[in-house]
Amino acid sequence: MLPVPADSAGRLAAVLDSSLASMWGEPNPLELPPVRSTVVVLADGLGAANIQQRAGHARYLASRLAKRDVIRTVFPSTTAAALATLTTGRMPGEHGLVGYRVLDAPGDRLVNQLNGWDDGMRPESWQRAPTLFEQARERGTATFAVGAPRYADSGFTHAVLRGAEFRSGATIADRFTETLRVLAQADPALVYLYVPELDQAAHAHGWQSDRWLGILEQLDAEIAAFDERMPRGSGLLVTADHGVIDVPAHRHRFIDSQPALVEGVRHVGGEPRCLSLYFEPGLDEAGRAELVEQWREAEGERAWVLTRDEAIAQGLYGAVDPEVRPRIGDLIVAARAGVAYYDRREPNRQAESMIGQHGSLSDDETRVPLIRAGVYARR
Repeated sequence: MLPVPADSAGRLAAVLDSSLASMWGEPNPLELPPVRSTVVVLADGLGAANIQQRAGHARYLASRLAKRDVIRTVFPSTTAAALATLTTGRMPGEHGLVGYRVLDAPGDRLVNQLNGWDDGMRPESWQRAPTLFEQARERGTATFAVGAPRYADSGFTHAVLRGAEFRSGATIADRFTETLRVLAQADPALVYLYVPELDQAAHAHGWQSDRWLGILEQLDAEIAAFDERMPRGSGLLVTADHGVIDVPAHRHRFIDSQPALVEGVRHVGGEPRCLSLYFEPGLDEAGRAELVEQWREAEGERAWVLTRDEAIAQGLYGAVDPEVRPRIGDLIVAARAGVAYYDRREPNRQAESMIGQHGSLSDDETRVPLIRAGVYARR
């Protein structure tokens, strides 16, 4: 049985859309009140459970995180899919970024949705939906994206942030300072501020590490100070693309250790907490059914094992466009236990050193904050 969020739970897809609607004085799914300008802070990897379990290190954020301030991210709970949903208001089955590493069927290859952009995966066409920044520009609303300098001209930025003017800030503090500068110069404006440092620290050291906690304390202090300094009439939202869990090395599962699980699999995509397996094109129906059953027998107690058709029927990707359908794995293996899946046949096995993980359907990975401040603060 898949975990089923309450119908009343907010969704990441509504955050930027509702923010713009509130600037235009229009009704919106999050019921945000009218504002002049809006700032949306996206803290990569900062799940609701991560805040709740480290509340003493995030006093500002934790004090404003009630049960009603928790929303759900997308499936898979990974950055490429989630940020594209945030900035387009569409689900992965529509915008096309359906995972971390997915199949480019015409090229018979796996492509990395964060940094694998090339002539075979053009940002302006692979990400299929107009962004909310582009729609805002058509209505005369100024929009900005504030991030680290290295992201200014990346393929992923061109895919999900097109339409926004990019402003750089090397550190977390620099980005908040730049956001204040933008609000002083452009009134009204929508500003999207991206914080990758927590996710990076979690992957390298674990989210329970001192390194991660130090960054959380810094971010918490910067948001609290920004709340005091931002212009009157502005709204502030703090959210995330996914949460993080720590998976120690002894919880790794090596799929190549069981030949029956990889025989008939042409590509192993996705990520360690949510594999996307693409079958050999010549594998007949009986062979496909047998491979699915092999996976369910071997990993059914540790993972949700779903065929592409089952995942689509369950609505995990939202409405799925025919062009996007082949990008979804023939078989999805989404961890529900505290495990991560690896293939030791991979030429580059650096990913096995990661501690912090995400991608699957657990509450710790899919529940993210929606903290409101400024005009948006709950009364």
